[in-house]
Amino acid sequence: MLRGLVLAGGRSERMRTDKGALRYHGAADQRQHTAALLGEFCADVRVSVRPDQADELPAGLVPLPDTFAGLGPLGGLLSAFRADPNAAWLVLACDLPLLTRTTLEFLVNNRQPGRFATALQSPWNDFPEPLVTIWEPRAYGELLRFLSLGYSCPRKALINSDTAVLAPPVPDELRNVNTPEERAEVETVLRGN
Repeated sequence: MLRGLVLAGGRSERMRTDKGALRYHGAADQRQHTAALLGEFCADVRVSVRPDQADELPAGLVPLPDTFAGLGPLGGLLSAFRADPNAAWLVLACDLPLLTRTTLEFLVNNRQPGRFATALQSPWNDFPEPLVTIWEPRAYGELLRFLSLGYSCPRKALINSDTAVLAPPVPDELRNVNTPEERAEVETVLRGN
């Protein structure tokens, strides 16, 4: 089973406001927009949040509070696997306002379930993008092993495992928006579309 996970538990310190609550696409905030994208490919979609954020989600979203606290995106991913260790998790960060169905469809259609994960290569370096990735069930134990060795970076886990890394069909869709300046640039791009 392929489940969807929106990573929305960050503190958004550089943005100075909750990135998940930003609205780039009409009335839907980024948590809702990203969950809707995932819903086209996954029967069950959860939103990874810190426990104190669970009650703040808009109606219709299903929270998955972190049970691995203080680990950033890895904590959200491990919490998802703890909730269902037999599922593969299609994970998306909530700060990707340019991401479309095109990229997700490409990722899902090229999934390699026999591998640790199927990830898209970052357009800005040679590394896999861990926050637009399908993590297979066998990744759970390996992620716990990496954590026991002191590694809390999902990207390092992808680099050091049997990961299928694909060139993204539309590289600019992987642009993270973390600051007010980046937000203004992306809003300009979206208005032009």
